[in-house]
Amino acid sequence: MSDTVVQIVRRVLLPVSLLLGVMVLLGVLVTRVFDRTWPFTVEDAVNREFAADRTTGWNSVSLVFSTLASTQLIVVVTVLVALALRLWLNRWREPLFLCAAVTAQALVFLLTTLAIDRRRPAVDHMDVSPPTSSFPSGHTSAAVALYVGIAVLMALRARSTGAKVTWWTLLLVVPLGVALTRMYRGMHHPSDVVASFLNGGTCVAIMARAVLDRGLRWGRAKLPVAAPART
Repeated sequence: MSDTVVQIVRRVLLPVSLLLGVMVLLGVLVTRVFDRTWPFTVEDAVNREFAADRTTGWNSVSLVFSTLASTQLIVVVTVLVALALRLWLNRWREPLFLCAAVTAQALVFLLTTLAIDRRRPAVDHMDVSPPTSSFPSGHTSAAVALYVGIAVLMALRARSTGAKVTWWTLLLVVPLGVALTRMYRGMHHPSDVVASFLNGGTCVAIMARAVLDRGLRWGRAKLPVAAPART
């Protein structure tokens, strides 16, 4: 087996498979084991509170954040940012990292929803979606992977602590807003969006280790440096 295949298995396939197992296990615990245990017993009350506080203005704001994490826009933004990074940096490492993080979270999300059959919150739903794919939140997972992934890249390029803090602050607003939006619009339980932060954030960490690690040499073993001979 070539070194490249070994690295892909060790640094990408195994960690993502482990994440999938964790997500499915969490889904089973939330929906079948601890569903009658606090804090999961108060999730319905949280969803009802969000629904009761809806206003025309907040409905519009929630639609903006929800759209920022829609499948179509996530794909478009990922492709455009990846192309911009390629032209700006003249290399594939950063574009590959971003695309891989977004793709990995999507696969984990999709397979988890196939294994976990959780109904949407028992409130009026403001969006049209399948009724039994509540765990986890695909919008939130995608927003975390994309916008946190961009924050990682921008922070690595920033030359000052203030610039790093600025990038993180600006880009973290989106996934946080998306998470609140999905609950506000009656599409997800609180535990759905919390699990989505785990999914998206872990995929970013996995791909950062696999792609952004400059000490990793794909396609060949990293040879030790020989000590100078003593005379």
